[in-house]
Amino acid sequence: MRERSIGWPTFVALFAVLLLLGLIGWLFNAPLEMIGVGAAGLLFWHYQHMRRLSSYLWRDKRFSPPDGAGSWGVIYDGLYRLQQRNRRRRKDLAKLLKRFRQGAEALPDGAVVISADRTIVWSNQLAQRLLGLRWPEDAGQRIDNLIRHPDFVRYVSNAERSEVMVLPAPGEAMRMVEFRMMQYDNEQILLMVRDVTQWNRMEQMRRDFIANVSHELRTPLTVVQGYIEMLEDPQALPPEMWQKAHGMMLEQTRRMDSLVSQLITLSRIEAAERSDLDHEIDVPSLLNIISEEAKALGAEKAMQITLEVESGLNIKGDLMEMRSAFSNLIFNAVHYTQPEGEIDIRWYSQNGNACFLVSDNGDGIGAEHIQRLTERFYRVDRARSRKTGGSGLGLAIVKHALSHHSSKLKIQSSLTVGSTFSFVIPAELVVKK
Repeated sequence: MRERSIGWPTFVALFAVLLLLGLIGWLFNAPLEMIGVGAAGLLFWHYQHMRRLSSYLWRDKRFSPPDGAGSWGVIYDGLYRLQQRNRRRRKDLAKLLKRFRQGAEALPDGAVVISADRTIVWSNQLAQRLLGLRWPEDAGQRIDNLIRHPDFVRYVSNAERSEVMVLPAPGEAMRMVEFRMMQYDNEQILLMVRDVTQWNRMEQMRRDFIANVSHELRTPLTVVQGYIEMLEDPQALPPEMWQKAHGMMLEQTRRMDSLVSQLITLSRIEAAERSDLDHEIDVPSLLNIISEEAKALGAEKAMQITLEVESGLNIKGDLMEMRSAFSNLIFNAVHYTQPEGEIDIRWYSQNGNACFLVSDNGDGIGAEHIQRLTERFYRVDRARSRKTGGSGLGLAIVKHALSHHSSKLKIQSSLTVGSTFSFVIPAELVVKK
C-alpha cells in the first residue's frame, strides 16, 4: 500500500471550499452566513467520521476500518496498515512461541518457570508428569504449596541456586527426581526436574556389586590364608590335618575360580551390544550333554532327571551364551532340590516358537523373592547357597543371554511345591529339521 499523508494540499482544498462559499454568499450579500453554513457542514462531516471511528475502535469486530474519503480516508488507510503490521507481528510471535514450546517439550528434563514469590508461571509436560502438576489449573499456584516436602520447601527458599537436590517424586515414593534451580531473568527462576530413578538404582547395584564381590572373595581368601599361615610351621600341623587343609584350600580355590569365571562370562555378555545369531545350535545334542553332566552332579542325591527333547528343533544364536543359560537353569535345579527329588527338562515347539522348561519338586521360592532372583548376587538363602557353591550370578547370566536372543526368563514357584523356570525362543530364530 502506497504511503499517504495529510499535507498542504488538504489544507488548500479546505480553504478553497470556504472561499468559494464566501464568494457565492457575497453574490447574495451573505458571505459570512454561507461560510458559517459550510463550516457547520464540515463539522458535521467530521463528527460523523469520528463517531464511525469510535464505533470501530470500541465495538466493531471487523478487521478492516470503515471506508472514507479525504483526510479521513488517509486516517482509515493508516489504521488498516497498522492492523496488518500488528497481525504480522502477532503471527511471528505465535510462531516463535510455538517453536519455544516445541523446544521446551523436547527437553529430556522437566522445566518449570516460577516467579520470585515461587508461583508457577509455566511448565512443560514432562515436569507435569514428574511432579503431578495439573495444567493450566496450577498456573499461578505456589509450587511449595503443591510440593510440601520440607527439604523441597527449604530448597526453593534458598538463595543459593547452585545446589542440586534429590527427593522422592510427589505421589510416587519409588521414583526419585533431581531438582536444579537457576536464574531465568531478574524476576523468574527456572527449575529443572530430572528422573534419576534408574541412575540411583544402577548406582545402588554398583555399590552392592562391589560389596558382594569383596565379601565372596574375602571368605575363601581368609580360609586359604589361614592354612598357609599354619604351613609356615609344619610342626604345628598334625599329619592327619594335612589332608583336610589340602581339601579345604582346593575347594576354596575352585570357588574363587568359579566366581571369577562367572564374572567374566557375565561381563562379556553384558558388554556385547548384540550376539552373533547366524550360527545354528544343535539344542537336542547340547541338552543331552548337559543332562548327563547334571546326572553326574546329582548322583549322590539319587535324583530322577527326566529329559524330553523334540528332535530336530534347533535355533540360531550364540552357543556359549545359550549353553550358559541351559546349564545354569538345570544345575540350579540339581543344587536346590532335595535328595531323591525329581527334575523334568523339556524342549519342544509351540506355535512356531521353541520352548524350554525345567521344573523340580524342591523347596520352592517365596513370592517376595521371585522379582529379584535375576539380580547379581541376590540369593534367597545365603547360607544354603554358600553350602552348594552358588555365587548368585547364574540367573543374571541367564537373563542377559536370553535378552540377546529376544527372550525372557519366566519363573513360577511355590514354597514346599517346587519351581519351574522357562523361556521361549521366537520363531525367527527357530530352525526345524
